[in-house]
Amino acid sequence: MRGEIPNDIGNLSSLIVLSVVKNQLSGLVPASIGRIRNLQGLYLESNTFQGRMPDELCQLKNLASLFLGGNRLSGSIPSCIGNLTGALRKLSLESNLLTSTVPSTLWGLTYILYLNLSSNSLIGSIGEDVGNLKVAIDIDFSNNRLSGSIASSVGGLQNLVNLSLANNKLQGSIPTSLGNCISLESLDLSKNNLSGVIPNSLSALSYLKYLNLSFNRLQGEIPTGGPFRNLSAQSFVSNHGLCGAARFQVPSCKRKTVKTIFKYVIPGILSAMLLVTSIWIFIISRKKNVKAATETTFLPQHQWRRVSYEELLSATSGFNVSNLLGTGSFGSVYKGTLSDGIDVAIKVYNLETEGAFSSFDVECEMLSNIRHRNLIKVISCCSQVDFKAVVLNYMPNGSLEKWLYSHNLTLNILQRLNILIDVATALEYLHHGYDRPIVHCDLKPSNILLDDDMVAQVADFGISKLLGGEDSITRTLTLATIGVWNGWNSDQKRGYV
Repeated sequence: MRGEIPNDIGNLSSLIVLSVVKNQLSGLVPASIGRIRNLQGLYLESNTFQGRMPDELCQLKNLASLFLGGNRLSGSIPSCIGNLTGALRKLSLESNLLTSTVPSTLWGLTYILYLNLSSNSLIGSIGEDVGNLKVAIDIDFSNNRLSGSIASSVGGLQNLVNLSLANNKLQGSIPTSLGNCISLESLDLSKNNLSGVIPNSLSALSYLKYLNLSFNRLQGEIPTGGPFRNLSAQSFVSNHGLCGAARFQVPSCKRKTVKTIFKYVIPGILSAMLLVTSIWIFIISRKKNVKAATETTFLPQHQWRRVSYEELLSATSGFNVSNLLGTGSFGSVYKGTLSDGIDVAIKVYNLETEGAFSSFDVECEMLSNIRHRNLIKVISCCSQVDFKAVVLNYMPNGSLEKWLYSHNLTLNILQRLNILIDVATALEYLHHGYDRPIVHCDLKPSNILLDDDMVAQVADFGISKLLGGEDSITRTLTLATIGVWNGWNSDQKRGYV
């Protein structure tokens, strides 16, 4: 097809998908497309469209996929593109004539899965806010004129499978935090001005199949563990400061000389001995001055806030029934407001219930060891002889159970998909993201809470299991089966699947 897209296209108000890929259409992208408010997919790639991207595209609040690659679009990326954060999952603008910097609003697309800005003339740096793209799977900024260093926050993108920043003007070192991108399969940083050593943390990327660090200014020894065992010399071409195994076609690394040992190793050993001695003296002096324990104790978590029983009592108006959010197997949950105005949820254990003590200990242990955006955040744990409570973030949108079975509340398809992704991400972290597998054992809608932005967080770790040893896999399967069976038994009357 040739010619231009007519402006009357905007009259198709019920249109959901518009796809005209691989034609010879030209002219401007019609601003009238912004009137098709139900549009979910716009595919205009591989044509000869010219001019700027119209700001009216930002009015398509339901747009999930925007593909404009392979055209002759020029100018800057509209900053209003960040307004599409609620729906946009795929954005492809590659192989155009786009200039200017990457708009900072782009990092507000927190649910984007696929982002391709490659083969343009974009300038500026990749800011620290790139770490906001937590669920991104594929990011390609290659073949631009980007400069500055690679933000360390990129290490927070644990769902990232493919990352390409090749053929830019990036400087500085390769962030050690990249070793936290545990899902990474392809990493291309070639043809930049990167310097320093190759971080040994990349050896932890067990799924990494393709690595290209060629044509940089890297130096030092090439790691040999993990994915580096299967890489070839092509991954490291034209880095004249590298050394390592002969198969990488680089010089062998020189052994440490006696001078180096005296200069670095011995001072390090002396420093370590001094540190150990200082710690030993501190422990001895502390034992001599230790005082009797008070009735109320707090778990020794330096990141937790210290909250007294009196403050909890005041925050809930004496645990008044008007502040009751709900009850469970081991106690009740109250809404409270702390002295600094922060709203919290306080889970108070009924110590007369069998298993309450162990449930409190398990929940405190689990919440003290895990940190994830899709797991409920603990503020403090309070333990007395006759009172035990866990103070958690207050989730204003309540539980998923309320949204699924209420006649007044509804979830659209995108919200349901986001909640599924959030819960799956949380479980993936519990099973594989911590040094020992954690089995929740009680996953159900009432234990999935929603914050202000409808981000799901998994709660209630009272019967969770922290596994370890050779039988971890067997025990995980068994406990997970029991957890699902128990959840189904207790909730089958409500129609849970």
